[in-house]
Amino acid sequence: MTKSKDESAPLAPQEEPLQILVVDDEPAHAEVVAAALEKINAEPVVVHSQKEALETLDARFFDVVVTDLMLETNDAGLEVLRAAKRKSPETEVVLMTAFNGVETAVEAMLEGAFNYLQKPLDLKRLRSIVQKAGETTRLRRVNRNLNERLDEKFGFDGVVGASPAMLKTIERLKRIAPTDATVLILGETGTGKELFAQALHQNSPRKNKPFVALNCAALSEHLLESELFGHVKGAFTDATSDRVGKFEYANGGTIFLDEVGDMSPSTQVKLLRVLENREITPVGSNKTIKVNVRLVSATNRKLEEAVERGLFRADLYHRLKVVTLKLPSLRERSGDVPMLLDHFMKIFAKKYGKSIKGVAQAARRQLFLYDWPGNVRELRNVAESVVVVDFDGVIDVDDLPDEILAAAPPVPAPLALPTPERTLEPPTLDVAFADVRGSSVPPSISAFDGAEVPGASRIPVVSSSASAPGSLDSSRTLKSLVGVSLDELERVFILETLRSTGGNREETAKILGLGERTLYRRLKEFAQTDAAK
Repeated sequence: MTKSKDESAPLAPQEEPLQILVVDDEPAHAEVVAAALEKINAEPVVVHSQKEALETLDARFFDVVVTDLMLETNDAGLEVLRAAKRKSPETEVVLMTAFNGVETAVEAMLEGAFNYLQKPLDLKRLRSIVQKAGETTRLRRVNRNLNERLDEKFGFDGVVGASPAMLKTIERLKRIAPTDATVLILGETGTGKELFAQALHQNSPRKNKPFVALNCAALSEHLLESELFGHVKGAFTDATSDRVGKFEYANGGTIFLDEVGDMSPSTQVKLLRVLENREITPVGSNKTIKVNVRLVSATNRKLEEAVERGLFRADLYHRLKVVTLKLPSLRERSGDVPMLLDHFMKIFAKKYGKSIKGVAQAARRQLFLYDWPGNVRELRNVAESVVVVDFDGVIDVDDLPDEILAAAPPVPAPLALPTPERTLEPPTLDVAFADVRGSSVPPSISAFDGAEVPGASRIPVVSSSASAPGSLDSSRTLKSLVGVSLDELERVFILETLRSTGGNREETAKILGLGERTLYRRLKEFAQTDAAK
């Protein structure tokens, strides 16, 4: 007799957990739903009101939203449905409703709901429906991504990042790409300027024409002119034949000039003439050649200062910067470090035939807190290094390069709690969140904006000392622990770790060894405790 397939069978082990938002104003019922869904390899986030649901949907994406139809008002669940579909049309919404709400639930399905369940819930049916909804969501996203990448080799898909700074940059890039405007890309070394230049080209009308990149700092003045404009036979020693330059070769396409600030004054004049007249003159020739090329240039120098010092032509500078694209350093988008690390480790694990199961908590802390002066290029090199030297499938501290171990500050920092003789003015829950507001806040934290936390109470200060990483200085700190409750200590560690990660809730949970839903619940409890005081 053939066994029937369990409707609630978990997803295949290689699948990423389903991201699910559970919305129910009955906390006990919401926890039952969340616990049931964890059995199908899901990571539920629980909220208890329409307002919390809308804020959380604004903060991040979910595969499935499971919401009660009746929250504060009769149509609150419908508002959650509409908000979820506005934010991500692929996201599926499953409604929970009492018997007398079936009519409204059917109406909601006409607005795009995936299905509805009557209370009291059949948990097996809940798991089956949510799993199918999640699979539908992911299939749609895969199809969408494939369609977006059909004609792209280096399109936006190659640009990894979800921090506000990176999302803002990508959005600007998307607006610039379809135009024919000259673009100047600014940013520190290693931020990925050539990758963004490629993305501009591959998402422009010129994508079927050549993309040619040239580093102006890597060549001498005469060689650079020859590379750019070509030369004729006999133009100089060793010029034994005619040579087509990059501008002529890239005709109809895009030419990317990296480190354009290192160009000599005479080459600057010739480049300016190309931009003004759309024609080049090969070295040693009197014949001009018409070219139609989009110019994208990049530099890590401050060209305004070079213009003031007479090292760079002002007229060329203004020609190059018709549109500017400023790339954030990795320090400004530290929330992207875990995503970039995982992305590069997958690439190198495949290249070297290794199986990397994950990154140990201590190693992840060190990598997150490192300043990355070499930006994404340095992180990519480190990812390759740790994959090469690893022998057990888990990246740990012993796999990290010495410079990261030497430069990253210890985490968590030792506690220096207030003694009876000295009371410090500690940060509040509100202050802890205020530090991570603004452009540096990753999507995962914006739902916890400190402005929404009323009456936050005072907590002890966490500060540095000479103690070993992760330990308490027994000579001076243990005495100050007398009279401090475990709840207060937990609060200190959670809020200060949240501050150290720049407000990244996912990374904070990993550092503390907590589930993300547990961390969310503890933060909610802090806020509720403060509100009651």
